[in-house]
Amino acid sequence: MVVQTPAASATADRPTKKKWVYLFTAGKAEGNATMRALLGGKGAGLAEMTNAGLPVPPGFTITTEACNAYFASGQRFPDGLWDQVLEGVRATERQAGKRLGDAKDPLLVSVRSGAAMSMPGMMDTVLNLGLNDESRAGLAKLTGNERFAWDAYRRFIQMFGRIVLEIDGSKFEHALDAAKKRARAKADTDLTAEQLRALVDDFRKIVRKEKGRDFPSDPTEQLRLAIEAVFRSWFGKRAQDYREVNKIAHDLGTACSVVTRVFGNMGNASGTGGAFPRAPTTGERAIFGEYLLNAQGEDVVAGIRTPRKLSELERDLPKAYRQFAEIAQRLERHYREVQDLEFTIERGKLYMLQTRSAKRTARAAVKIAVDMVREGLIDKKEALKRVEPVQVDQLLLPHFDEKAVEKARREGRYLGKGLNASPGAATGRAVFEADRAVEWKGKGEVVLLVRPETSPDDFHGMIAAAGILTSRGGSTRSTRS
Repeated sequence: MVVQTPAASATADRPTKKKWVYLFTAGKAEGNATMRALLGGKGAGLAEMTNAGLPVPPGFTITTEACNAYFASGQRFPDGLWDQVLEGVRATERQAGKRLGDAKDPLLVSVRSGAAMSMPGMMDTVLNLGLNDESRAGLAKLTGNERFAWDAYRRFIQMFGRIVLEIDGSKFEHALDAAKKRARAKADTDLTAEQLRALVDDFRKIVRKEKGRDFPSDPTEQLRLAIEAVFRSWFGKRAQDYREVNKIAHDLGTACSVVTRVFGNMGNASGTGGAFPRAPTTGERAIFGEYLLNAQGEDVVAGIRTPRKLSELERDLPKAYRQFAEIAQRLERHYREVQDLEFTIERGKLYMLQTRSAKRTARAAVKIAVDMVREGLIDKKEALKRVEPVQVDQLLLPHFDEKAVEKARREGRYLGKGLNASPGAATGRAVFEADRAVEWKGKGEVVLLVRPETSPDDFHGMIAAAGILTSRGGSTRSTRS
């Protein structure tokens, strides 16, 4: 006769439910920094910062296992996932004191990708999810700012349409450019509430024409579609190209974090940016970063506006700057590693959105490793591990001869200068399209990719080029990519 123990009997009667969703709410997270393989770098970072008591917007992370199960099931959510997502939404609503889709005080969320191995910009993220006609009106009334609400709505439709509905992004860009031309506006921020309202109508018409249906207004449908889009981006071309170049396995999957949305575009007491406790190009121990006032995160990433040096934030928003500087140093000591940080300031209140190990140049890697030994953060053995062979190769890259540069200035042959985002110097034929860069390299040409700003869709051309020149964007954005 076989006698079951109580534990064994309970397991037999009630199989353990697979956990697909991990919360980070109320200052306590179900995960931590050791769970990168399951929660991805972004999810593990959000959990760790939450547990450390830092100002992190509440939310939850869907695991990399759920992503892999989604593909194993023929691109279907595995059993129990959607129910756990809805439970996560309810927990986030309770913590935020808002409800998804509410007409009076709407909860908006970001749906963000995040693999265990850092793949900056290679997968998709959807911002401002939860907006429809009713919640937009509620957002306007709640903030007393019609322009802000319409701007958030047009950004959401544009991003959702491009990423989730897979509409050619240039169609939205052309409509935006046309709106700015009609208004004689130099930048998006110059458009009025009424002009943005008209732009929203234009964007909806694009969706209707391209997809044969109206833009989805149900926030739960928006959420489900966005999660699927994030999962699918794991096998997007640019993500696969990046993994091939960086020798990252294709079977890891991406996690998906759903985070309460905070806004950097609510006026000049708001802003967004990214920074490092040490300069990733030189290794200097000083906060290095960029920010934009009255902007959302995609404005910095997309290079639409040229950001300002983070040191200027001390003048614009001194309290938020001091708090961020303290948190940056605290996280570096905690991880014993230079961190790449993203933040948003909403009406003067700082929120931390991401922390991850920072990419750096070879010169910076050597200096940072040596300095951290002197500071007692790491030992010499660990310092040697942190300088990779590929970084030693970078030290041997060609550089401009400063004497020759000065001579060119005197002779009138010097055309201009910009912000360097990586080490080395390059010459070659100027190419203005990523596909053309790949084509010409295949013919044996050395090419320089020239773009207004680069995007993840240009990655294959960036690999093919000996150098990259852009007219917009900042140095931290290029360092991350």
